[in-house]
Amino acid sequence: MTANAREPKPPQPLDQAAADAVNAVYHLYDPPLWLVTAAESPAAGSTRGGCIATFVARASIVRDRPRMLAGIARQHHTWRMIEASRRFALYLLPASALALVWRFGLASGKQVDKYADLPDTRTPLGNPWVDGPIAWLDCQVEQAMSTGDRSVYIAAVTGGGALANAAEPLTAGGLMALAPTDKRAELDRLYARDGGIDAAAIDAWRASHTG
Repeated sequence: MTANAREPKPPQPLDQAAADAVNAVYHLYDPPLWLVTAAESPAAGSTRGGCIATFVARASIVRDRPRMLAGIARQHHTWRMIEASRRFALYLLPASALALVWRFGLASGKQVDKYADLPDTRTPLGNPWVDGPIAWLDCQVEQAMSTGDRSVYIAAVTGGGALANAAEPLTAGGLMALAPTDKRAELDRLYARDGGIDAAAIDAWRASHTG
């Protein structure tokens, strides 16, 4: 590094007008909701986790080498399960499966057992199985990267399939349209809470990665 070279400063939060403009871009598309499940180990009886995520995408066009990209918030109980086992399952849900969204999206696995009345059924890779999805994927982590607020996983897809092709996947916008008033208020509260946690984690990560 030369004497005049300077490390870039961490990016600063956007002002209100810029943040509104960027968020308008995000609202041009409606991402599907994914139920992510994972377990401490593939063995039956091991601790299980599950959460609702939108940061999930196909990461390969190679038919016989499918991969998925998933970003999981590091404060989630499910993140701990993925870190322990290096595997997870993904489920696309129909609008008729709102009960699964409330079960896995409105409480923390650190405080409650989200599988309390569900059988301990597993996918071939050993991830927790749930009834009611329209499709599922079994995923094995190949690489992970911390972004401060999340771990971003590249995962090989080892199995899966569509179970109910006639149904459309539930989306983030669709969920808010279908949610009753009390559930929507709780979703808004949790979104704001998680946003604060994520903001602090991003700022700490940026501070540690720049001069």
